Amino acid sequence: MMMRHLSGRWSGFQEKNLVGFKGTQRLELMKNEIELSTLSYSRYGPKELWPSISNYVLQVSSSNNPRSPVAFLYFLDSGGGSYPEVISSAQAEWFRQKAQEINPDSRLIRKWLQDLLYTSLVFGSINKERVAPQEAENGIMKLLAKRVSVKAIFVGHNHGLDWCCPFEKTVAMLARHTGYGGYGNWARGARNCRKSPNNLSLLNLG
Repeated sequence: MMMRHLSGRWSGFQEKNLVGFKGTQRLELMKNEIELSTLSYSRYGPKELWPSISNYVLQVSSSNNPRSPVAFLYFLDSGGGSYPEVISSAQAEWFRQKAQEINPDSRLIRKWLQDLLYTSLVFGSINKERVAPQEAENGIMKLLAKRVSVKAIFVGHNHGLDWCCPFEKTVAMLARHTGYGGYGNWARGARNCRKSPNNLSLLNLG
């Protein structure tokens, strides 16, 4: 964000930095993230979902009315490194319960963003990398498809790849090098979401 002169804050503890943190435990990485990254909103998720660490929700509000939500950002730890690249059935159930608790009438908040998963019909792929889907589907995509308020799905794997693709009534996007760590010598990408009272724009910045 700083390199691209974008204002705001960031969150998205996903994969480990395989060079700088080789062998470091996920809890240690999250502790370092929270303590040293002053602009980060990353946080620990429910302990019953561990070793899947970073499962949490952030509310986005208008600067004119901080108590009024305009969107909810859901972050799910999709594995990687020494862990399978999956979102478990327990995580899917956590998402279902949390979404029902926060927004029982999913039509109330029309612009709802997610940071979740994968898809297979891809447009705009670069660097000739293949799309790497999750290793198993444990129900999360079915839940997303049923939520009419879901507008976008972002994923943080495949650090050298950019793509956007339609999924049901929403859009799935991958912006390269946007997770916690990264490898390879590709330029960093960014996920840029701009919300106005009547519009939501989603950009992958290369």
